[in-house]
Amino acid sequence: MPESFKGEILSPVGSKEMLYAAVRSGADAIYLGAKDFSARRNAENFDITELSSTIEYCHIRGVKVYLTLNILIKDSEFSDAVNLAVNAYNAGIDGIIVQDLGLASVLHKQIPDLALHASTQMSVHSPACLPLLKELGFKQVVVAREMSFEELAAFCKEAQKYDITVEVFVHGALCMSMSGQCLLSAFLGSRSGNRGLCAGPCRLPFAAENGTGYDLSLKDLSLIEYIPRLYEIGVRSFKIEGRMKRPEYVAAATKACKDALINGIVDKDLNETLKNVFSRSGFTAGYLENKLGKDMFGIRTKEDVISADKAFPILHELYRKEYKSVKVSVKATIRENEPISLTLSDGENTVTATGDIPQKAKTKAISYDDAWKSLTKFGDTPYLLEGGGINFHDGLFVPASELNALRRQACEKLNLERAKCDRQKVYINYNIKLAPPDRTKTPDLIIRLENEDQIPKDLNGIKAIIFPLEKDFEPIENIINIIDIPRGIINENALTNRLLHFKEKGVDTCLCGNLSAVEIAKNLGFKIIADTGLNIHNSEASLTAENIGAKAVILSPELTNESIARLHSPIPKGIITYGHIPLMLFKNCPIKNGKECKDCDKAGVLTDRLGTKFSVRCRMGYSELLNSVPLWLGDKQNDLKGLDFQILYFTNETNERVEEVIKAYKTQKSADCKYTRGLFYKGTI
Repeated sequence: MPESFKGEILSPVGSKEMLYAAVRSGADAIYLGAKDFSARRNAENFDITELSSTIEYCHIRGVKVYLTLNILIKDSEFSDAVNLAVNAYNAGIDGIIVQDLGLASVLHKQIPDLALHASTQMSVHSPACLPLLKELGFKQVVVAREMSFEELAAFCKEAQKYDITVEVFVHGALCMSMSGQCLLSAFLGSRSGNRGLCAGPCRLPFAAENGTGYDLSLKDLSLIEYIPRLYEIGVRSFKIEGRMKRPEYVAAATKACKDALINGIVDKDLNETLKNVFSRSGFTAGYLENKLGKDMFGIRTKEDVISADKAFPILHELYRKEYKSVKVSVKATIRENEPISLTLSDGENTVTATGDIPQKAKTKAISYDDAWKSLTKFGDTPYLLEGGGINFHDGLFVPASELNALRRQACEKLNLERAKCDRQKVYINYNIKLAPPDRTKTPDLIIRLENEDQIPKDLNGIKAIIFPLEKDFEPIENIINIIDIPRGIINENALTNRLLHFKEKGVDTCLCGNLSAVEIAKNLGFKIIADTGLNIHNSEASLTAENIGAKAVILSPELTNESIARLHSPIPKGIITYGHIPLMLFKNCPIKNGKECKDCDKAGVLTDRLGTKFSVRCRMGYSELLNSVPLWLGDKQNDLKGLDFQILYFTNETNERVEEVIKAYKTQKSADCKYTRGLFYKGTI
């Protein structure tokens, strides 16, 4: 990356009006979604024709365009997703933001010149994953919002070694769960955050004891004042969230961030206006400052809405006119017996427009100053005069209208050159390989336990036992022992030491739900099982999991029975068929809003507005929200045939209950408790 690169303000665009608001307020780059495969599918978004014209509009103004193709892709959609990426590349897209491992792998192989950006949905929050990101073809990574300043500094330093640009969210909504690790909306209403249709149930009342009453709702993020410091440690892309918000918000956030990046100054009045436009009881920088707790939580109040209504009219002025972002030099010739000419150059492109031969003046001749004024009047264009001059003869008559027309002609020519896409077109005939449904194989039974007290006396018929990394289990003889690595990684050294501890005891297999965990465990010589945190959602993702070292995959809990049956996997595939499924992953534990860690029994409870209770458990510095009722597929074993294994995921069950569930699954009994089928049959929208 050249040292002259001063970073980019990356603004959200969900509509044409937002496009003008972002670009005219100083955005260096924008990100937008197509009509399909975008993590904000409810935004207006763009079809391929609109996308092409948007790319041309932005490139004329020196603004990059990134396409968000950042949802999990079904096998049935895969060809269309690849075709969309191809069309975007051929139209001149500057980068594509991707979550799905399979899609990333295919695009890197098929279009190696395409710049891939790792979406924040990939949950990147520690540096060990960087070699894998490089291997998968990523040029830029949107890191998790949960990272502290110190963690970011270390990550940026390591990312430079791999020539990967670091992108950070600096303003906008803040999810309670780490992005890419949330199933709350999917399980409660079939609207998947991983598929771009999150319903935002976390903004509803979920109460911890003595908490705020809205203990899953965080304030909006604002790191504007930190932008100069973030640049110093190596962050180069400063991202604003908000493709579902109004253009006025985009304009205000873009200008405020741009001022902070270029001048190192935060406009306090603009910042206050921005808070009025959209916030939840103000802003927070809690993760960056490593100041977690109650102060980070907030909701959208009636007062917030009233403040916004007053601020909108003021902000429209921010993007009423073109933003002068492109410096041009001007060289003109107005000489006797020669056609008038005007040459514009932006440093890379040079164009010339030619007019008529000027006549000798019969009355008033045009002056040098008047000619220069006409030729450099770039009012409604993005062009800014940098210098130049006219090779000029006195005593000639040239109408101002002719010079104005010449200037417009030259600008149009320069527009065409700047908008031109010179890259070699690519054409891909991609067809995904699907497996015929296999209903003959009976899946092996694997159990995942929370503590040693849960170990059943009878282990007949159980292929393997999974133990949490953070617990002190003793490996069991004559059975496969597997270590479950938490999805949230606070300390890579601590993770490494725990793995070495179990390796010395003879354990050689790990569940890995994060790319950093994959890289660390693989380097230590462990066999890898790709866990649900990697969101293996299609056949190509399963193949990619094998390519990065996995020996088996646990498929996404969002897949349906039919999708699972047809998913082609080169390595054994399985799913979780019982358990209180983890729905969210927190760095800021909501239970601490009402009590201190020392007063917690490691299994707090949140209660929703209907009185339903959801357990919260801690795991090595992060915590997880568990579903209120267990998934139960014990009586649906015929629908599981074709899988290589199934996992019974035990958390807070007693030893007696563990044995009851195992027996019920072996004998294919119906549930004896309130339960859910999850998304196994109904799937997501």
